Amino acid sequence: MRLTVLDIGGTSIKSAVWCDGHLDGLEEYATEAGKGGQHIVSNICGIIQSKGQCNGIGISTAGQVDTETGTIIHANDNLPGYTGTQLGKIISERFKVPAAVENDVNAAALGEGHFGAGREETDYLCLTYGTGIGGAIVLGGKLYRGFSGSAGEFGSMIIHGEQVEAGRRISGCYENYASTKALVRRIQEVRPDLTDGRQIFLSFDQAEVRRIIDEWINEIVHGLVTLIHIFNPKCVILGGGVMKQQYVVETVRGKVLSRIMPSFSSVRICPAALENRAGLWGAAYLAEKKVKETASDIL
Repeated sequence: MRLTVLDIGGTSIKSAVWCDGHLDGLEEYATEAGKGGQHIVSNICGIIQSKGQCNGIGISTAGQVDTETGTIIHANDNLPGYTGTQLGKIISERFKVPAAVENDVNAAALGEGHFGAGREETDYLCLTYGTGIGGAIVLGGKLYRGFSGSAGEFGSMIIHGEQVEAGRRISGCYENYASTKALVRRIQEVRPDLTDGRQIFLSFDQAEVRRIIDEWINEIVHGLVTLIHIFNPKCVILGGGVMKQQYVVETVRGKVLSRIMPSFSSVRICPAALENRAGLWGAAYLAEKKVKETASDIL
């Protein structure tokens, strides 16, 4: 089976071809999101066309997704004009093959669950730390989607009630303090020249930078302690480029284990294994499943 898979973010679109359990031809393109939703769709179609014929298409995308129809329920300002896009319908009708569309963090969680850090787990949480914080919940080997399909918005969890502001819907929330964007914002108050996570950790040996990193790690821990006590997962997978930093993962693990109840201490906290390809692997899993279900329906 030959599948075309894409992972759509606000900055870039990754694409590859999945065949016989391998991802080949990995490429990355600018999303050019500022040009609007229609341009994003046109961009996607051009990328798929360039990959040649396939049996199905899998798409991991930023935004909340109705997986039954492949429609983007909601996308934030990073993807203007994308909300309401009937992506699954557009793609399947254009290319005449089944198309599966899933939220990017859910897709990454499925990728990690079937091919990466969660291969042996049936109950786990997956969090991705970047511009915001995305989350996915897997229970009994299946994604828990919630009533409207949008469960796992961990970034909107209130962890600083004293910072809630009237009229701001998610003020005081987790991603405002524990995302990579939040780390960069705090660092730039003392080091304006450090503009991304990579630069920050190259300056790790500087006392002031290290102090802010440690304070930021405490914010990560606040959220994880809460989530572990709510879901009692066997495993928590931490994704996002910043989680490639061994110091971050090890410090988070130690602090979490020191703060949770002893009956929860068997939880495994680990970095994502597939890095920025997890969404593509998840899209491949979903596309293969969609192709098989479609063939079964025809029979």
